[in-house]
Amino acid sequence: MQPLVLKVDSVQLQFDNRKILQDIYLECRQGQVIGLLGRNGSGKSSLLRVIFGTLQASYKYVSIDNNFIYKGYHNNRIAYLPQHGYLPAHIQISKLARMLVDEQAWDEFAALEIYRQHSHKTATQLSGGELRQLEMLMIMHSRADFILLDEPFTHISPIQADEFKPVIRNCAKRKGIILTDHQYYNILEVSDKVILLNNGCTKHITNNDELVTYGYLSGK
Repeated sequence: MQPLVLKVDSVQLQFDNRKILQDIYLECRQGQVIGLLGRNGSGKSSLLRVIFGTLQASYKYVSIDNNFIYKGYHNNRIAYLPQHGYLPAHIQISKLARMLVDEQAWDEFAALEIYRQHSHKTATQLSGGELRQLEMLMIMHSRADFILLDEPFTHISPIQADEFKPVIRNCAKRKGIILTDHQYYNILEVSDKVILLNNGCTKHITNNDELVTYGYLSGK
């Protein structure tokens, strides 16, 4: 069976007559991790929200296997982890997980140590790192064919980040993943392909030296 392909093309977005996104193209196949890099304000989060369907662009083309997707979240085709926490504060983690996690992935999810430790708690009873890990795991064990992760490493410790990279790789065996984070070294380590957002355009990076050429990284 051929892997599904998510295509994003010709996204145009502006705020207050300032163009944020204007020449965008990327593809993500099931089985791939695509890393999205860019400086603060380059539009990374905006692009993920356009793909997911919660931010309206003046123009966009988003498709899965060449079938146009107007709202990525419809029918759970695409799942999105926002920068900031999304779980309700006072509902037990086990109840939230039952709503978000795919039945076919439930046994795998329920066996995770962090879930077994904290399933009886609410979001307010967890540390920031614990909560972020559970939010990511619920998203990645959802029904969605494609997963968008916005700043997955920012609110967890370096040890937790290293533990989480194999989880992302394992998830990518059956899903396509697009992720972005200011901790670029984590993105470079876990991604199959890297795309840089620069001046509203996507630059497909084939060599990390190009990140210096485009001014994302210092050459020093």
